[in-house]
Amino acid sequence: MLLEGFSTVMLVITLALLCFAVFAFIDAVLRREDAYRATDKKTKGFWLIVLGLAVVVNLPFLGVGLWILKIIGLIASIVYIVDVRPALKQAMGHGGRGPKRPGGSSSDGPYGPFNGGR
Repeated sequence: MLLEGFSTVMLVITLALLCFAVFAFIDAVLRREDAYRATDKKTKGFWLIVLGLAVVVNLPFLGVGLWILKIIGLIASIVYIVDVRPALKQAMGHGGRGPKRPGGSSSDGPYGPFNGGR
């Protein structure tokens, strides 16, 4: 009974790692090649290979013998999400609060100034 519970927990962890790696891979596919070059974060091909391998090693039917590779894939996915993705978003003009408009203030919304109903 204890072993069945452990294997269920490990399956859930494996599926979570797989979802995280798939999200990172799809995000890498959707970014433009020139954004990678502009940010000096390796190339798009490099990240597609690394994140694609992270997806493959996290497939549930490969078993539990590849845990070191799963951890390496997790680290690669975390590096992409935490470091590369924000830099790519900023290079593509989607970073943070968006591009600043000339003459706009911090209380401006997308359709004009927000004064809190005053």
